[in-house]
Amino acid sequence: MMTVVALMAGLVPILWQTGTGSEIEQRIAVPMIGGMVSSTLLALVVIPAVYGLVKGRRLPSASLSDPYTAESDERLEAAE
Repeated sequence: MMTVVALMAGLVPILWQTGTGSEIEQRIAVPMIGGMVSSTLLALVVIPAVYGLVKGRRLPSASLSDPYTAESDERLEAAE
């Protein structure tokens, strides 16, 4: 978040400037600001939500094949 805020603080004044060459700089700054906003939302909202959905589907099947059960502990003790 600190990186995004720092970049936005540097790009927003480019949007407000008026002078020679400001039209070209504004055309560069607008997509950069949009990219920073969209990548931040993607990293903070979308990816964790998708991860939660995918991980949530796999939890029941993973719990059935738990290698750390009481039976495996008994087998280890008997082998010693």
